[in-house]
Amino acid sequence: MAIDVKIEQLWIPDSLDTPDAADFLAAVEVGRKVRMQTWGSDDLAYGPQEKLLEFADPYERQLILVAKVDGAIVGTVDIALPLTDHLDLAELTLDILPEFQRKGVGRRLLEAAEQLARGEGRTMILVDTNHPGASLHEFERAQLVPGSGQGFVPLESREVEFAQKTGYTLQHIEQFSSCLLPLDTKLVADLQAEAEEANNGRYRLHHWTDQCPDQWLEGVAALENQAGADVDPSLELPIEQDMVFDAGILREAEDVAIAQGRRTVVTAVEHIATGALVGLTTITVLAHRADVVFQDDTLVLQEHRGNKLGLLIKVANMERLSEQFPDARIIYTWNAPENRYLLTVNKQLGFQTAGVTGIWQKELPTMHTSTS
Repeated sequence: MAIDVKIEQLWIPDSLDTPDAADFLAAVEVGRKVRMQTWGSDDLAYGPQEKLLEFADPYERQLILVAKVDGAIVGTVDIALPLTDHLDLAELTLDILPEFQRKGVGRRLLEAAEQLARGEGRTMILVDTNHPGASLHEFERAQLVPGSGQGFVPLESREVEFAQKTGYTLQHIEQFSSCLLPLDTKLVADLQAEAEEANNGRYRLHHWTDQCPDQWLEGVAALENQAGADVDPSLELPIEQDMVFDAGILREAEDVAIAQGRRTVVTAVEHIATGALVGLTTITVLAHRADVVFQDDTLVLQEHRGNKLGLLIKVANMERLSEQFPDARIIYTWNAPENRYLLTVNKQLGFQTAGVTGIWQKELPTMHTSTS
């Protein structure tokens, strides 16, 4: 039996302690319940304050549509519209309360979000599906492989069936892993010794939190641009890095992170002979949740690989994180399954596969205005 669903745009309050914040809080709670259902914990759920800060991001505009049944919010779709590059793109995150799944709510929300995105001139839509490790073993017989890269999603899962029925194509897979903190002291000592032996005194580490020292700003920009060019061209990822970094862009990104209350712990590595930065790794700590942290980019230039620099900088950065943020108990990271280099480093550090995320794509027909 079809249920009566009303779709409306969510009002974003100025603060959480006003009466008009009730719907916003209910929408954030839907996201938390869905992540509990998927992952068995709410580590990956936004807290209300963290979600509110997202709306101040100058790099993308965020909108939320909600599905209401009898006045209560039972589903949400977050719509992120990039503002600086990829101006044809909209990224959607769809969350439906477990008890309202398979009742047509998701389809209604998705159609409304696509229509809104199209009205904003966006023609390329990305959505993701999340699959915990246990479900991958359960469905091993029936696998769907992506258009590029390695990995698979379970063909018979509800999310995959829904994405296919609504016209989306699986583009690529990201492997999702977690590691408990702090790292074991003996493990750290062993890994540091292994990395130092391999690089044989040819490299030097540099550390900073939140803001890059002026002397390394140009070096970081050059490293980001070079690493972007290093990506294997055979991996046709749907989002290509087409932003060219410079000192101004990096400072602006730091200011945005600081304004959102985020902390950034960075370790970079200098090639002593040339004085150039050849590697970098970053961990992000959210403003309102110190126990769960996120490993962001780890970059090592192609010609300096094979010297265990990835291992060297990641061990050092995770150690610094634990010193500065002792409440951090778990770190999460996403990697392309074909990135054997970083997956091997992560395994040495103790990362365990938590699951995979499938990135799905759909091209909307462009809107033509009638001239007749």
